[in-house]
Amino acid sequence: MPRTRNALTAFRALPKTRIAICTHLDIKMIPVFEGLLNAGCELFITTCDPNTVRDEVVAYLVSKGAEADAWHGMSEAQWRASLQKAIAWQPSFICEFGGELTALYHQQPGQGLIAAMEGTGSGVAKLKKLDLQTPVLNWDDLDAKEGLHNRHMVGLTAWQAFCQRTHLTLHEKQVTLLGYGLVGQGVAAAARAYGGCVTVVERDPARRLMAAYDGWRVAELESVLSTTDVLVSATGAVGVVGRQEIEQLKDGAFVMNVGHGSGEIRTQELADITPTEVMPFVFDYPVNDRHVYLLANGAMFNLTAGFGDSLNAFDVTLAIMAGGLHCLLTEADKLPAGLHLLPDNAWKPWLA
Repeated sequence: MPRTRNALTAFRALPKTRIAICTHLDIKMIPVFEGLLNAGCELFITTCDPNTVRDEVVAYLVSKGAEADAWHGMSEAQWRASLQKAIAWQPSFICEFGGELTALYHQQPGQGLIAAMEGTGSGVAKLKKLDLQTPVLNWDDLDAKEGLHNRHMVGLTAWQAFCQRTHLTLHEKQVTLLGYGLVGQGVAAAARAYGGCVTVVERDPARRLMAAYDGWRVAELESVLSTTDVLVSATGAVGVVGRQEIEQLKDGAFVMNVGHGSGEIRTQELADITPTEVMPFVFDYPVNDRHVYLLANGAMFNLTAGFGDSLNAFDVTLAIMAGGLHCLLTEADKLPAGLHLLPDNAWKPWLA
């Protein structure tokens, strides 16, 4: 990944700089974290989503000197405890997806946090609701990150994983998409490219209008559930699909989450049903004499059941992240408390 390698040249000696990491932990994240360790940083690594942890990645980073409390399939309680451990470790900086560590720090401030860095829309939305006591660099809202990862990669890789795991295509399939932000827009476009017929469900009137102008059918969820073949949640919100919606789906329908975390699907409402994993990552839930297939049991499907962003696309994302980390460690302490868009000079030089 040449852009990432170039960006890592900005890392110089950073002895004893303590950084808490809370991100997806797949192989593509290694170059930046290893670069920080090589520069002398101390890392405490946990995860923003236990379903996307690759244990071999954690083991490798630990072998390079990181501390970690993350493994695939952690329970909710174990995951929450790992976040507490990360804050108790008293980091000077936080680099995360989802805003969990920064929000947790603000429940018990005063432990020496200098600044943080956030890379997801759901995390930025969470942090906007807080009275932030430290500067936080927002790199999710950068055009290069939103336009590349959010708009193009999530949808493309989600449908690649769908076809691979189900052995189906989207031809003659009715796809109902919840959410028409940048991720949703990419999911819709990729679904059509894969042969699907897409209906958009969106609460925000401006985005509903945008979806209509983009040529999509727009409808209320209740009116399309019974004819839906694939229900996709791409809202970034919590609990948007539950048993009530699942019970109205047609026999053989699929439910797929492409949001940041697992909370978009209210899986706890299905606790009395024993699913059968009929194929890897395809779970059969019998409801009302019908069969509904919950993909990856509601986890973020493109990164749990698939490989996530392509290496060439993620090279751009990771280079932005590396440039942002350099800015976080060297410049963020000069900023006032609050959210700040990552400045252009922190990341654009690495995209040439």
